Amino acid sequence: MVLLKEIEPAAFVFYTNYGSVKAREIEGAGKAAFVMHWKSLRRQIRVRGLVEREEGPQADAYYASRSLKSRLGAWASQQSQPLSSRGALMAEVAKVTAARGPNPPRPPFWGGFRLRPLEIEFWADGAFRLHDRFRWSRQTPAEPWDIVRLNP
Repeated sequence: MVLLKEIEPAAFVFYTNYGSVKAREIEGAGKAAFVMHWKSLRRQIRVRGLVEREEGPQADAYYASRSLKSRLGAWASQQSQPLSSRGALMAEVAKVTAARGPNPPRPPFWGGFRLRPLEIEFWADGAFRLHDRFRWSRQTPAEPWDIVRLNP
């Protein structure tokens, strides 16, 4: 699970630990997909596309905007790795706090991914399961979208 942090005109951006299972899988594949479902609105979108790292000034700025405890937690956590106890994690946070101080830089193992969509499917709930579905697709991010209505 990731928190979508920005929707740009040509991409979706989220941040994570590059050592996490999801980050290693994304980098290995060079592509990713996500679904956003709004049950109360009875709407959903599914996005598939190519990914690239975001580890420049934009990643630095987002990291700096996070709470100090979240920034220190990013340094302390070996995301997705086994953890002996909550106490061990808190001890690591204390150690990082002493070493990094009140304004820690963005860790080199933490940053963003920019997903450039090749396919976006829009779904709207319909009566009697006769949903509205539209797929926008293209072969490369530079091409125009081909829009097709899909059967429910």
